Amino acid sequence: MITGGRVDARNVLYMATVVAIRRNPVIQEMYKRMRNTGRPPKVALVAAMRKLLTILNAILRDQKPWKSA
Repeated sequence: MITGGRVDARNVLYMATVVAIRRNPVIQEMYKRMRNTGRPPKVALVAAMRKLLTILNAILRDQKPWKSA
């Protein structure tokens, strides 16, 4: 169960991460790697949420579009 923080922001981040797991190769690869090592789906999803949030913060900090490599 995920608690704390801002509920609205967390809900938006959750849905964005679900989409990213399907469409973003970097997030997708990380999620699959964690699932293949035996992590529960929710744990892998929360880790992907954190990774996506880190990427978004870097985009805002640098004021540059995101590049996967």
